[in-house]
Amino acid sequence: MFRQHNILRKALLSALFALSSLGLMAQQRITRSEYIAKWADVAIEHMEIYGIPASITMAQAIVESGWGNSTLARTANNHFGIKCGSSWTGGKVYHDDDAKGECFRAYDSAEESFADHAEFLNGRSRYQFLFNYATDDYVSWAKGLKQAGYATAPTYAEGLIKVIEDEHLYLLDRKNGRKLYDDYVAEKLGLNKSQQKEEPKSEEPKIADQSLAYADRGIDPNNFRVTINSHYGYNVYLTNGANYIIAREGDTYASIGKLFELPEGILRKFNDVKKGVEPKEGDIVYIERKSSRWRGSNLIHVTEEGEDIYTLSQVYGIRLKTLLKLNNADSDTKFHKGETIRLR
Repeated sequence: MFRQHNILRKALLSALFALSSLGLMAQQRITRSEYIAKWADVAIEHMEIYGIPASITMAQAIVESGWGNSTLARTANNHFGIKCGSSWTGGKVYHDDDAKGECFRAYDSAEESFADHAEFLNGRSRYQFLFNYATDDYVSWAKGLKQAGYATAPTYAEGLIKVIEDEHLYLLDRKNGRKLYDDYVAEKLGLNKSQQKEEPKSEEPKIADQSLAYADRGIDPNNFRVTINSHYGYNVYLTNGANYIIAREGDTYASIGKLFELPEGILRKFNDVKKGVEPKEGDIVYIERKSSRWRGSNLIHVTEEGEDIYTLSQVYGIRLKTLLKLNNADSDTKFHKGETIRLR
């Protein structure tokens, strides 16, 4: 009886999905410019948090959802073609893809789909090698996604690259990416400066410590999503392109996250720490994602007695998994004085 109920429920969902698909034919289609304008900021935000190129997020959404006009996107808010999988406990719809009546994830909003896509790539081991590529290396990311099996289409990587280059989405990966892209669109449309809407000027935030060398990094201070005020009493420092603070007595990842408007879970990911571990006074705490590669000129670090690889990850601003892979080490490895650790 239970099995019959499940079969009936699946058939009903499939029928409703098909009926809603017919209704969508009369709906107004989203244009290319509307789709990019709507989701570019989300893609850039996910690049800052997770390290996924904004161009890749946008290209995958475009290819998988047909610029937001696919049946799956319209009825299930699924913009990335992500299937249910055994661990999925959320909403479901059934749709013909590689096989008939396959299960796809359904979301309450398109925003949830974009968020789940970032977590999907970030949380699965088969995609972890991608995060060793730079956020402006969309070609390697596209080929890597195909290699990891994100899609079965033989030309999937080429399709992503073509969309990125045809639509100039690679501009989103750069410093002030949204402005660069908007300027490109304005020029394409033949708008001169007098026709463009003038952006209100915002004052640069007051900085308690001039070691905040924003000019040397990839994010403009006026566009930086973390509002830094000297009122907070924390100096913010820069290493390897990522900003960090020094923890004080009594600080937790939750309290620091609240201060800088970051979810605790995201802050823990930035600092490669699991739930239950809290910072000690004097610890480095990154308030944005560390780089997947070392940008300095020195290739090695000569260890002092008792140093561990996690400490070096924090000191150099390099993701822990990068250092572990480079040095064929694990997170519990301790070093003796005079050992050499590869930084890149």
